[in-house]
Amino acid sequence: MKILIILNERPAADEKAYNAIRIAAQIQKDDSANQVFIYLIADGVYCALANAEGMKGTLNVEEMLSGVVQSGGTVKMCTSCGESRELINKQLIKGAEWTNLKTLTDWIAECDKVINY
Repeated sequence: MKILIILNERPAADEKAYNAIRIAAQIQKDDSANQVFIYLIADGVYCALANAEGMKGTLNVEEMLSGVVQSGGTVKMCTSCGESRELINKQLIKGAEWTNLKTLTDWIAECDKVINY
């Protein structure tokens, strides 16, 4: 099954980013045939920064998202959202890529399930 998670929140804002990434990891664990796609948009682009800080008391968002990528997940981010936040030249986790909105609309059409945080 192809599952898309759209993440709009920065990791330190609340627990939404943390929970979205936890769900992505669990989906991968539940069935190795599951394909997980994560699209970071709006403040969600902060989740892919190296040294991204999550909420106090939660696991490290950077490590969790890196684990999803290492397990075969795909992470892409809205370039215009990154540009408006002056993040384009910042260091990202390995495997995360800047892209355009066309990627998101293609994924929405292709995926079996879409989860929005």
